[in-house]
Amino acid sequence: MISLELWHFINYITYLLMQQSAQAVARLQRAQHALVRVVLQQHSRARSTPLMEQLHWLPIEWRIRFKLATLTYKALHTGRPPYFADFIQRHINPKSTRSSSSQLLFVPRHNLSFGSRAFRVSAPKVWNILPLHIRQLQSLSAFRHHLKTHYFQLAYPAFTNAP
Repeated sequence: MISLELWHFINYITYLLMQQSAQAVARLQRAQHALVRVVLQQHSRARSTPLMEQLHWLPIEWRIRFKLATLTYKALHTGRPPYFADFIQRHINPKSTRSSSSQLLFVPRHNLSFGSRAFRVSAPKVWNILPLHIRQLQSLSAFRHHLKTHYFQLAYPAFTNAP
């Protein structure tokens, strides 16, 4: 079983990643925009979103989801790290339906906003909204590839719908 200190540490790290503070995400996003201009040697006034699309970089919000989904995949398929795997439970439907093979995770109830940011709550939420074909992939590299493509299409809809 996991120690209480480690449990608090995991929840704290997940809270930092999944926090909904617009200020914190905006600061990280500004840093990412500055970095993309430096990498591509663009003027500081250059629009950074097209540059991020060019480099195929996900915005911070989507990178957080990508990391969380990847950790969830690893915990489900390898059982590692064990302290994450202990927090994830597959959803068991008492009735046999077509959705029983959908590989959904159980989302525990929570009362506080901090509780919604805990790994045991946020990971199943992010996982359950992934398309089934991505959740069913058997290799980590294929999962990461399809997941990034999926998130890229969601983050840059104008880019992916361009002629």
